[in-house]
Amino acid sequence: MYKLTCIIVEDEPLAVKVLTDYISQVPFLELKGAFKDAIDATTFLRTNTVDLMFLDIHLPKLRGMAFLKSLVRPPSVIITTAYHQYAVEGFDLSVADYLLKPFEFERFLAAVNKVKTLSTNTTVDEEAKDFVFLNIQKKKVKIHFSDIVYIESQRDYIKIVTSKKEYVSKLSTVEIESLLPARHFKRVHRSYIISMNLIQSYSAESVEVNGVVIPIGRMYRDVFEKL
Repeated sequence: MYKLTCIIVEDEPLAVKVLTDYISQVPFLELKGAFKDAIDATTFLRTNTVDLMFLDIHLPKLRGMAFLKSLVRPPSVIITTAYHQYAVEGFDLSVADYLLKPFEFERFLAAVNKVKTLSTNTTVDEEAKDFVFLNIQKKKVKIHFSDIVYIESQRDYIKIVTSKKEYVSKLSTVEIESLLPARHFKRVHRSYIISMNLIQSYSAESVEVNGVVIPIGRMYRDVFEKL
């Protein structure tokens, strides 16, 4: 059975115990670690990848939402908190689910099943599709992944630069990133996603993709070097 690897980022020992117990009861989940703050979790994620993260919001040193925003390519996230007022912000960051403490095992299971379904569908889609349809000037336009050079954020829109022409679509970088095959496209800056297959050269500050120089954001440099 394929297992979803996961971590817990939580500073309350009792909450960690409950989550660890719940995870142990789900055959398709595999716990890789529990971290009491976002700094320890960041260190782990620099050299490890996981499918799912259970994230508390009120953490020491760095709050959960700030930590989530800092991740270049975060795993699926299930927020676990006692504060309901952060739900809207959580869903704006595309979290998979929002568990309000204290939550029962049945509610926990519903959340992880949702992640499992999304993960399965994403894997199938990435393997089967080599294109995406995007809304361009009131039409659905087919764009092949192999043609995309880079994508640039422009406020409420994105500019998709391909080897043939440029397109503008009303999407966020988070939304377009979720539609791209992760193995071929990486975010290197808050405003840029590039095709890894078209990289010609790079330095600590920039990367050249198909003759175009793209800046590398400071917070993305370590991840980019590892890639």
